[in-house]
Amino acid sequence: MAQQLAEISETLQTFIEEQRVFFVGTAPREGRINVSPKGSDSLRVVSSKRVLWLNLTGSGNETAAHVAENGRMTIMFCSFTEKPLILRLYGQARAVHPRDAYWQALRSLFASVIGARQVIDMEVDLVHTSCGWGVPICEYVSERQKLQEWADGKGTEGIKQYWLEKNSATIDGKSTGIEDQR
Repeated sequence: MAQQLAEISETLQTFIEEQRVFFVGTAPREGRINVSPKGSDSLRVVSSKRVLWLNLTGSGNETAAHVAENGRMTIMFCSFTEKPLILRLYGQARAVHPRDAYWQALRSLFASVIGARQVIDMEVDLVHTSCGWGVPICEYVSERQKLQEWADGKGTEGIKQYWLEKNSATIDGKSTGIEDQR
């Protein structure tokens, strides 16, 4: 059943790459814990101990503030197919913004999309698997296009304005660091 591993094996990397959805969890020292579902081909395993996630513009920006405060992050993958498995990656993360020196190198690993606000760079310190027997079997239908259509409609400057209005602070009032993007 459950296993604790020091790194992502080739088998687990393949499992990660097959998943259509994953979940990101972060928490500040004090305040609300955030868990968000993610998808859209936005995660890359770059080594057995490092993953990158392209954080797209959304209604909130909790992850950036939380990792700036303490770096802690968990990413969970969950199989919804006949072969059950839950995989959690635990580690220390940092948000890389378009203003940062490493932005272009990391950003180039993903498709070009309007609305990319950070690349979250996570060093994995624990890989944990569990059975997933209690997770329902679900069928993948398709990716949603609404987020990208919305971002395309706003354009680059509209997205930057949205960051200032809606993504500058968490629901607990913590700075996300995005306000320096203009």
